[in-house]
Amino acid sequence: MKKFFLLTAALFCLCACNKYQTVSVTLPDGFTVKARVADTPEKKEKGLMFVKHLPENEGMLFVSDANDFQLFWMKNTLIDLDIVFIQDDHTVSSVSHEVEHTYTYTPDYEVPQVSGFGRYVLELSAKTAAKHGVEKGASLAFTLPETK
Repeated sequence: MKKFFLLTAALFCLCACNKYQTVSVTLPDGFTVKARVADTPEKKEKGLMFVKHLPENEGMLFVSDANDFQLFWMKNTLIDLDIVFIQDDHTVSSVSHEVEHTYTYTPDYEVPQVSGFGRYVLELSAKTAAKHGVEKGASLAFTLPETK
């Protein structure tokens, strides 16, 4: 019983320490996505690894300090994704549609890599970007939560 309690307490602390803030991102057609904010090196590295399902109205927003070249390596990403590169002014600079999933056993040389330019990167469930008008030059609306 004591081991169970300690394990439960450790798991609770681990989850609490890695809690994600969320932001509502409004796509060009008015559809809103609730995105977890990846704003630390640890959160950025983990991303959506090992996630088995991502509803159309959810995603992850990666936040960098400034517009820059961004490279995403999709190791252990178990779902197909649309990856949207967004500039400082919230204008879409590029979209990679339907980036294929990988598995834990996918050889590194077969893992997709996606790159683009921007300060923000929004990962969405595959086909969501096209369905809601997310394309180069489109504007997305969101306000980042205040940092704690």
